[in-house]
Amino acid sequence: MKDLLTWTLETIRSEDTMMSWLEERRYEWAPIVGSAIAKILEGQTVIVMSDEKNRWFEDYVVRKINRTGTNRPLLPFFSFDALFPFADTIKSDQDIALLFDMLSLSHPQGSFFWYIGKADHPMARIALRHDESLLWVMDEEMANSFTMRSYDELIDIKLLQLFRLFDKTLSAALFAEVDTGG
Repeated sequence: MKDLLTWTLETIRSEDTMMSWLEERRYEWAPIVGSAIAKILEGQTVIVMSDEKNRWFEDYVVRKINRTGTNRPLLPFFSFDALFPFADTIKSDQDIALLFDMLSLSHPQGSFFWYIGKADHPMARIALRHDESLLWVMDEEMANSFTMRSYDELIDIKLLQLFRLFDKTLSAALFAEVDTGG
């Protein structure tokens, strides 16, 4: 079994999708993804959420993660909007606390948010309140997050490449090919 950092580098280099930009950023990538995958392996539910600009990617993740042909178990990935269609009603810290209570009752093994978008968006506020969130944040450097630039002309392609690497890492971890360090 390989460690996640070595496995990530080998996977990036073996891809024909021009992921060289990620090779130097693998030190940022591996710890946050390793932590998220370790939680998934523990049985936690992933609640995917985004700002409006990245809603297409949220939909893509939820639709593709359990696609047929992956030869792995179905995994609990859900869109936040599907779980709680009244997200726009969450205004206060008390509303967020009530939401977290509902999620802890609904997901006794635990859950965490996977947020994709700008840090100043209302959905980010929810994800940032949960210490265990997987954060792909646009335009702002934050601890324990993977930062990208929303104005990068290749941002959509990079998001798809990151998902591909995440998906491959998840499969490798499920089949004990990589140690996520979690």
